[in-house]
Amino acid sequence: MRRFAALLVFVFVAALGVPVHAQENAATSSWYSLDILNPGLGPAPDDIDRTTPRSTVESFLALGRDNRWDDAAHLLDLAGWPDDEQRDVGAALARQLFVVIDRKIVVNWYQLLDRPDALDARAASETAMAGEPRRSLLLALVELGGRPISLRLNRVKEPARDPVWVFSRQTVDNVPDLYAVYGPSRLERWLPEPLLKRAFWNLRVWELIGLPLMIALAIALGRLTYAMMSRGLGRTRRDEGSTSILVALRPPVILVVVAGTLAICTKNLFLFSGRIDTVLSPMIAVGFVTATIWAIVNLADTIMDRLVSFDGDVLTEVGEGQERKRDMATKVAAIRRAMIVVVTIAGMGIILREANIMQTLGFSLLASAGAFTVILAFAARNMLANVMASLQIALNQSARIGDKIVYDGHLCSVERINFTFVQLREWTGKRIVVPVVDFVDEPFENWTMRDPALIGEVRLKLAHTADVDALRDRYFKLLDEIDSEDEKALETNRGLYVANHDAFGLEALFLIPCPDPNAAWARICEVRERMLAEAAEMQTEAKPIFPMLSPFEAG
Repeated sequence: MRRFAALLVFVFVAALGVPVHAQENAATSSWYSLDILNPGLGPAPDDIDRTTPRSTVESFLALGRDNRWDDAAHLLDLAGWPDDEQRDVGAALARQLFVVIDRKIVVNWYQLLDRPDALDARAASETAMAGEPRRSLLLALVELGGRPISLRLNRVKEPARDPVWVFSRQTVDNVPDLYAVYGPSRLERWLPEPLLKRAFWNLRVWELIGLPLMIALAIALGRLTYAMMSRGLGRTRRDEGSTSILVALRPPVILVVVAGTLAICTKNLFLFSGRIDTVLSPMIAVGFVTATIWAIVNLADTIMDRLVSFDGDVLTEVGEGQERKRDMATKVAAIRRAMIVVVTIAGMGIILREANIMQTLGFSLLASAGAFTVILAFAARNMLANVMASLQIALNQSARIGDKIVYDGHLCSVERINFTFVQLREWTGKRIVVPVVDFVDEPFENWTMRDPALIGEVRLKLAHTADVDALRDRYFKLLDEIDSEDEKALETNRGLYVANHDAFGLEALFLIPCPDPNAAWARICEVRERMLAEAAEMQTEAKPIFPMLSPFEAG
């Protein structure tokens, strides 16, 4: 019994000790404990505020603009350096870190909360650190050697002192390497002192001069590239079509030259401030990716045009192998569209990953909430629907390039199936542009689907007294005169039938075999004209062939 009572007391005491221990851990988890911070620097100046992340960064930037590097060293964690070297090394590291921040970072003051515990009361409940004090904050990511380097602020505490925010030890250790890459270029070191002063918007005088010069140089080299690649061609991209590889590569190469010039200048000659670099770096990345996508698409077009003919006049012809050519042209065009979609999506992913465009251009809040995706999808819903419809046409082969169709009363041929519209060419030569979604939704006649041969119809209104047998003999004789060998092969499809009648007369239906859908409409019109002439020759007063209206009916 005593052992059982002792066990209960032990469990009760242990249970009481758990929350006490948890509270102690919660109280100490909001900072990093140090024996002493930067003992080689001595006491920190009174005008330095390190109580919150925002005040630390504000103090560091203010001291840097005043060239107070010894004081700015107190905002760094120099634990990686011996105590006797911290004073000299700290000033140099503070100056280098200031340059890196000035060149590569636009400080987001909304992320640097002005609270000692850096607790974000506005964070969503599903956020990992929602409602929790922070002891480390990410200021920015800077690329170094193909990998991201984080610039962080840590909250540290010495015994018997209040916790303070300083740049982390890992950040300080990476400062020399970052400065070697993003520090002043050789050209900048040669500039006179007046050009190094700040003008407006925290930009230096040389930046206001160098940026237009760099853009002008890039444009000039782009124009020179265009002139060199156009020499001897004597024609433009539109004149040449897409059959010349040199002409197809000309636009993306020019874009690569412009983007490459900007990239070389910004890495070796003009290392601009963060306000300019934040916009310029994503633009350069977008330029390279766009040029790559452009080159792939143009090269694919050139190769496809050489392998497959997309000429509507050639594809609409009737003959052996034309079905296969139309199928091939439609499938190749669908492959091209699918390839463009895949390459574009991959390119956008590369841009977002490499250029960090969602953060640098200020869209991070929209992107994190999903609002940007919703807005983009809503704006592009019609385009996406047309793209999917164009792929649907290519898969089900309901209309192929070169097919002769009747759409909305227009006799035309399918000339192009693009991403968002179908280009139709009417028999008169006019082009009809139809959104792909509308084209798929509306029914249409395909005269060359599977079998190009078809039967045309001519309907004539005749009197009840008309001699249909005599008119039939004239009709067959007429076809024997005008038919070619291909048309005579379909003579079993000829026919004249009384299709309908009413009080005014009967309706004669002439069936006209048409082996070539391209010439069907003209053939039907010719037969109608010739049969009207034949019927007129048979017209007599005693036996009229056309309906005659009585005076009462005419009135």
